Amino acid sequence: MKTAVPCYYHLDVEVSPERVGQVSRILAAHLRHWDLDNLVDPVCRGAELLLRAIDAHATDKHTSIEMWWNRQHLITAFGGDDPDLRPDQDLRACLADIAAMSDGWGCCAAETGAKIIWFSQRARAGQRVPLVPTAPAPTLRTGLKVPRAPRVAALAASAGDPVLEGSR
Repeated sequence: MKTAVPCYYHLDVEVSPERVGQVSRILAAHLRHWDLDNLVDPVCRGAELLLRAIDAHATDKHTSIEMWWNRQHLITAFGGDDPDLRPDQDLRACLADIAAMSDGWGCCAAETGAKIIWFSQRARAGQRVPLVPTAPAPTLRTGLKVPRAPRVAALAASAGDPVLEGSR
């Protein structure tokens, strides 16, 4: 079993329609590697929505994707340097879908002027926790009771052994 340690992944992508599925498979592979199989569908769905929206509305198709796993939340962020892309207008429908399927989301500007759109999913660490061993179930056979072992000194004393009688 893998331990639940914080993880980070970064991917730079030139967005195009044929790359959307490829990026989705790459993100899914990393989530499975981190034992976060239950987050594959929502994260890949959110990534596909954002990548298709970027492809449709952005003039600069280059974007960076980052995923952080901190043992409780998985945060997926998309950053791009396109000054013409306006999340409040161009990506409104996409962001509404992401808000509906994630535990948290947001949009902010970086110091470099890039726009960052992120969403988070809650998850428990280590979904593949080993099972706790259970007590064996009773069987139909009855077990024989093992007699207690008699004390050797008591048996020898009753037999009259002089060696053991002196050692008492």
